[in-house]
Order: sequence, then C-alpha cells, then structure tokens
Amino acid sequence: MARKPTRNSPTEAAAGKSARARMIDAFMALLSEKQFERIGVGEIASRAEVPLADLRAEFASPFAILAAQAKAIDRAVLAAADDEMAEEPPRERLFDVLMRRLEALEPHKAAMRSLLHSAMRNPGLALALNGLAARSQQWMLAAAGISVAGPKGAARAQGLALLLAPVLRTWVGDDDPGHARTMAALDRALARGQRWSGLLDDLWSIPERVCRARPRRRRSASGEDGATNSVGR
Repeated sequence: MARKPTRNSPTEAAAGKSARARMIDAFMALLSEKQFERIGVGEIASRAEVPLADLRAEFASPFAILAAQAKAIDRAVLAAADDEMAEEPPRERLFDVLMRRLEALEPHKAAMRSLLHSAMRNPGLALALNGLAARSQQWMLAAAGISVAGPKGAARAQGLALLLAPVLRTWVGDDDPGHARTMAALDRALARGQRWSGLLDDLWSIPERVCRARPRRRRSASGEDGATNSVGR
C-alpha cells in the first residue's frame, strides 16, 4: 500500500507562519464570519494570537490588512505566470491571468462574499475597494503583456476593474469545481469591454475570429491545464 503523505496539523502550519501572515489570515477568517465594518482590531489580534501593539506596528487599520491580502494575491498570480501562454492572443492571455487570480482567491471565497455584501451597503467601502481593484488590475494587465503605462494604462486598469465586478458576484456563488458559470461571466465581461471606447484598444483590436479559433486554456487549482470554450459559445 502506498504511504500517504504526512500533513501538518493546523497548529503546526500556523506556527510556521510569520506574525504578519497570521494577522492577515485572522482578518480573512473573521471576514468570512461577519461584516467588514463589525471587525475590530482587538479581535484580529486575538484571533492571530499576537499583541495588539504588534498588529498596530504592521497595519494601520483593517482595510490596510485587506490591501495587504490583495497584494499577496497579486504576487501569487504573478509568480505563477504560464510561459506557454506567451504566444496566445492578448485576450486569451488576460483570460488566463484573471482565472488564475480567481483560483488564488478560492480559499477566501466566503470572505470575499461577505466583503461584496458590505460594499453594496457602504458606498465609502465600495469606493475604496475600487481603488484596490484598479491597482491589482494594473498588475494583471501587465502579467498578460498589455501596457499599463501612463494615463491610458490607468484607464485600462480602472475599466477592467469595473468590468470584473459582476464576474466576482458570479464567482462567489459558483460552487462548480470547473467554474463554468464564472468563465462564462468572464467571457461576457471581456466581450463588453469591446464596446468601451479606448479600453484595451490593442487587446480588442485582435479580430474575434482569431479568439474563436483558439480554445482557452487555464490552469486549474491543481496545476493541470484545461481548455475552455472561446467567446460567444
């Protein structure tokens, strides 16, 4: 009989994490349980098992912890770049990058669902989250090989952040391991981008028939490659 791999217990895994990582994990765990505006710094410190002074030294507020989590997701996506996508059309590369981002967020789906609900009730939070999203999308566009230089790049990132808002709402309710609903929503969002004047003009200049000719590839959470249907199917 094959020997099963040894797995660390949750306590052992937590012990191997830095205090900063435990703070972020604690915040995301709390966010999955309650509304963003009801999370206090004291309970974050308590859940992370760190002194309140240490939490203050790392983060100015719960929103700063959320920004750190977004940055960590950015880094995870950028580190998992798929060189085999380099020859694909820009639109295909962007699809692949955005699906990898959603896969990286998968362990935090409950927290993201809670955050989206809070944003719907809190315009100030929604505005702040938009800023975070636009910043992350600059990196996602760059990962797809699309220029984000200058004002045009900032406009591209902001437009993409707005386009992805309904995709996120679909994703938080999509429990299918294949993410079929999410991928369909992302296809529709990218198609809508074609009608945004000045948004990703070099991306949308790729004829749609080229995109239809190539099946989309994406990397699953397990690292296996898969193919998805192209736009319009």
